[in-house]
Amino acid sequence: MSYVPLIPPDVGFDAEGHFRNTFYGDVYHSTAGALGQAEYVFLRGNGLPQRWRGRASFTVCETGFGLGMNFLALWRAWRDDPARSRRLHMLSVEAHPFARDDVTQILRRIAPDALRGLAEQLVAQWPACLPGLHRLEFEGGAVTLTLAFGDAATVVPRLRARVDAYFLDGFAPRRNPDLWRPELMRDLARLAAPDATLATWASAGAVRRALVDAGFDVGRQPGYAGKLHMTVGVRSKPDTGASGEFSPTVASGKAAGFDDRIWDAARDADTDKSGEVVIIGAGLAGAGLAQALALRGRPVVVIDPASTPQAMSHAGHVAAALTPVIARDDNSRARLSRAGSARAWARWAGLSGEAAPLRCGTLQLDRDEGRSAALGETLSQLRFPGDWAHPVDREQASSLAGISVARGGVFFREGMLVQPARLIPALLQAEGVRRVVGVASVLQRAETGWEVCDADGVVLARGTTVILANAFGAQALLRSSGLLDPLPRLAQMHRLAGQVSLLTASDLAGGPRCIIGGEGYLLPAVDGVCVAGSTYEHGASVSQMTAEGQHTVLGKVRGLLGYDWPTSCAPGQLPGWAGWRAVLPGRLPAIGPLAHAPGVWLAAGYASRGLSWSALAGDIIASALCDEPLPLEADLLTALAPR
Repeated sequence: MSYVPLIPPDVGFDAEGHFRNTFYGDVYHSTAGALGQAEYVFLRGNGLPQRWRGRASFTVCETGFGLGMNFLALWRAWRDDPARSRRLHMLSVEAHPFARDDVTQILRRIAPDALRGLAEQLVAQWPACLPGLHRLEFEGGAVTLTLAFGDAATVVPRLRARVDAYFLDGFAPRRNPDLWRPELMRDLARLAAPDATLATWASAGAVRRALVDAGFDVGRQPGYAGKLHMTVGVRSKPDTGASGEFSPTVASGKAAGFDDRIWDAARDADTDKSGEVVIIGAGLAGAGLAQALALRGRPVVVIDPASTPQAMSHAGHVAAALTPVIARDDNSRARLSRAGSARAWARWAGLSGEAAPLRCGTLQLDRDEGRSAALGETLSQLRFPGDWAHPVDREQASSLAGISVARGGVFFREGMLVQPARLIPALLQAEGVRRVVGVASVLQRAETGWEVCDADGVVLARGTTVILANAFGAQALLRSSGLLDPLPRLAQMHRLAGQVSLLTASDLAGGPRCIIGGEGYLLPAVDGVCVAGSTYEHGASVSQMTAEGQHTVLGKVRGLLGYDWPTSCAPGQLPGWAGWRAVLPGRLPAIGPLAHAPGVWLAAGYASRGLSWSALAGDIIASALCDEPLPLEADLLTALAPR
């Protein structure tokens, strides 16, 4: 895929005070009123609120989010309906998203009074203008908004959802024909539920023909505020699988290499929606999954090999960094790192006390002075917002850090310091999470679902859905359960030891104000010490702190700062922490369902970026099990698929 940067909208108010996109030469909503148009065309045109009543969830897909007026009207109608669905999801595509300051000012000026309170909640969560999917949650998670920033022709084929209603609200077909092309209509229709409906203010013959060709029965109704006609429709030609039953994912086939049938089979295997989901492993992977499921009301049992807090996998791990990465072509690794960072903040920012991450920012230093221009050029080419990431020279970097650093680089405003030893217990304390102490040795099929047994054959837990989140231990468990052979990449997973050192903050003038990264890292002080890391010890048989490892860490810190400093302890005498990384070829994790064992999921191989994957994996799997739009594009899910 060639990278296409996001282009901000070219907008303004005309002489009559109507808000217009000057590039497309069209208004963002009817001049007769945004709320009235949304209620008449999109809600009434899709049979709402009646159609969502009595349902567990209802999903709307929109083309052209704009200022979000349709979402706000939909949300308001849902709130006002005592018979509403338990959950409401909107998936909306926008090629030219507004910056947060701009959308805030505009909505404060033109949002109808009835929507102002909801609009304030929307802008409070408004994401940075970065390509990809952005999940926002309201009403305690009962209402979700998944914003897909990017060109519709590229983004829509990668979306995965089961859509009940469509709001087709692009600019006029003669002004923005790309949003009404027959190919796009077919890609949208592939997501449709059997009884899906659509509505649009547009009534051009070419639009109606494209919708008919995509598999909708369409008709015309009187338009809003004097407009002659509008178009409504209902799904008429659903694609079917071998059973003859409709499946939106069978309809979409294997777009972007993504095999929807595997995910369908895994969801179908989850027959006991009130039963416990079994999670094997209680580290970052297992805790992230447990929280994501518990927030959605699914009961969880976590099988934890640690019998005491001191035996927890991250006990003593004082602090770690979570920072996205950038790449000139915005490759899969860069896109995944952004998604993981965003989900971590969304899930963890509201935790109590020091379990919550500290958004202190990250200075990613150039590896050498000569690369500074290249990094700046990369950011310029990507056109990412300057308040998300921007280049800094050495003087600026030192000012941000509060201590002198060796070089300039890039400053990521949303870089986070996380305390794993405090985060993990907080996630596992979510309501609905139960912990069982034991070591899973074999996974075996039961009459309904799966049983997890220890080495003595004692059943530790049963469930229709089991998730292996036990890092390198997943490989041995798959092997003993006869499930490893179809997974050659998993068979190559290996353990990699590493250690970090704790440096006295007072020796470093109190420590940096932000994370300093590059060849190694140095973190802001926690309880009077700065975590510095790390080592990569290939072929180690034991993970432990060593004088040699501490010497390596101190050398990395020296390279970041560009000078020696007086230390309270010599290498070999420093406190610290040592642990294991589970590493897969390509250094991307394995997250998703097993094709050959419906009901079994994998979330392992997090390598050095466990914080990046923890919340993201939780929301990927929980969204799939709870019939939500998936929070990640199909091509990225393919990159993570167990194989």
